[in-house]
Amino acid sequence: MRPSDLSHAAFIARFGPVYEASPWVAEGVWPAVEAGRLDDPRALAEALCAEVDGAPREMKLALIRAHPELASRVTMAAASVKEQSGAGLDQCSPDEFAAFRRLNGAYNTRFGFPFIVAVKGLTRADILETFEARLANDPETEFAAAIAQIHRIAAFRLADLT
Repeated sequence: MRPSDLSHAAFIARFGPVYEASPWVAEGVWPAVEAGRLDDPRALAEALCAEVDGAPREMKLALIRAHPELASRVTMAAASVKEQSGAGLDQCSPDEFAAFRRLNGAYNTRFGFPFIVAVKGLTRADILETFEARLANDPETEFAAAIAQIHRIAAFRLADLT
C-alpha cells in the first residue's frame, strides 16, 4: 500500500512512530504524502529527514530526549524494545549492565540527553566502545551525532514498514 492511499490518521498511526514518540515528523510531511509526492520509500525517507533537520533546535532536543537509555529497564516503544533486544541489550551480564548504567549517567550529565546509537548490527561490546568514545565529544558534535543516529534508526524502521 502506498502512503498516499492511507487516510491521515492511518498514515500518522503507521509512520508516526518511525521517529521515536515524535509524530510531528510524520505530520509535517503529510501534505506531500496526501498529494502523492512521497509514495516512493526513498522520497518519504528523505522528506522525514528534512522535516527533522529543518525543525527548531528545541524540537530536535525533544526528539533526542524521547529516546530511551540503552539497556534501561524503563517502558519503551515496541520498536525500541525490538532493536535493543536484537543487539542483546536485554541479556547484559551484571558487569555490562553496570557499565551501561554508569555510562548512561555520565552521558546524560554531560550532554543533557540520552546516548543515541542505531544498535542494529552492533554487539554489546561495540555499543559500549562507541559509548565511551562519544563521551569525549563536545556538546555540538554530540548533538549532531545523536540526530544522525536517529536518522539511521528511522531508516531501519521505515525499511521495515515499506
